[in-house]
Amino acid sequence: MRINTNAASLNAQESATNTNNNLRSSLEKLSSGLRINKASDDASGLAIADKLRTQASSIGQSISNGNSATALTQIADKAMAEQSNILDIVKQKLIQAATATTSQEGRTAIAKDISKLLTQLDNIASQTNYNGISLLQASAAGKGTSSKLDFQMGESSGNLISLGSGIQANTSGLDGMFTLVSKTSAAAASGFAAESARAIMKNVDSALNQLNGWRSDVGSTQNQLESALRNMMTQQTNIKAAESVIRDVDYASESANFNKQNIIAQAGTYAMSQANAVQQNVLKLLQ
Repeated sequence: MRINTNAASLNAQESATNTNNNLRSSLEKLSSGLRINKASDDASGLAIADKLRTQASSIGQSISNGNSATALTQIADKAMAEQSNILDIVKQKLIQAATATTSQEGRTAIAKDISKLLTQLDNIASQTNYNGISLLQASAAGKGTSSKLDFQMGESSGNLISLGSGIQANTSGLDGMFTLVSKTSAAAASGFAAESARAIMKNVDSALNQLNGWRSDVGSTQNQLESALRNMMTQQTNIKAAESVIRDVDYASESANFNKQNIIAQAGTYAMSQANAVQQNVLKLLQ
């Protein structure tokens, strides 16, 4: 029997240390809700979970982009819908001016009214924007065609949905509207003949067809965006679920493990006390 080195106590201490480490790890998992709190918990699992988290957050930003893009297309569509209403009214007034029951004074008043309506059509084109981005023409002051808009709708550079360029929903860009402005402006001052009203009806029809074509492009882009949004929301849900399987702790399993480690720790403490007590038997040999 030896007293300088209590091997039994050392073995018990080593086991108790390992058990306490396991107990602390289990408590950390239960308190954080995560199975992986540091790389040493599961190095490969951490790498996979982090990649999934990045993918989910990227898709989340793409969803935000898509909602903004949908709002943009809705603004453009509603603005062109109002322009379409204006052209409907212009066509109605031209028909009124073209009939013999309308007096010359009435036609002159109609020409003034049409001129004001077309001015408002231009105002809508110059004022319609999203976050300062002009949607119906080149810019607030520039009456040229709108620029192409690319919406980032995914985590890679190629995941784009585009709204094509070429919208010029003003009197300079709509077929025949510039001519209509000139004629009605002159007619408002010098008189508006029924023949003149009939001659420019086709200009309004042509402008309406062109405007409807642009609205169709905007509408199809919005449908594409909404479809992409639904798909990305499904992807994000499934990716987050996959990350959860790897990263999050299973409370039922970890609670059972904690209780087991706690019991082992208590037993280890008792074992150390008994190992120390056994050494006291040496005193009996010295008496």
